[in-house]
Amino acid sequence: MPHEKLTRMANQIATFFATQPGADQAERVAGHLKDFWGPEMRDALKAHAAEDDSDLAPLVRDAIPLI
Repeated sequence: MPHEKLTRMANQIATFFATQPGADQAERVAGHLKDFWGPEMRDALKAHAAEDDSDLAPLVRDAIPLI
């Protein structure tokens, strides 16, 4: 799956969790990615973030180390 699609999907997830109350949004994003994304998708997102995370929402960047 192209990193642009993974980025868009991850950013959409972050947008949702950013609207939820509490201070654990990054943990909730990471939990969602662990629960609903396969290992290949998570690995691809992590690899992309390691190269250039400038297109990832801040909440996704915070969640990356947690997945």
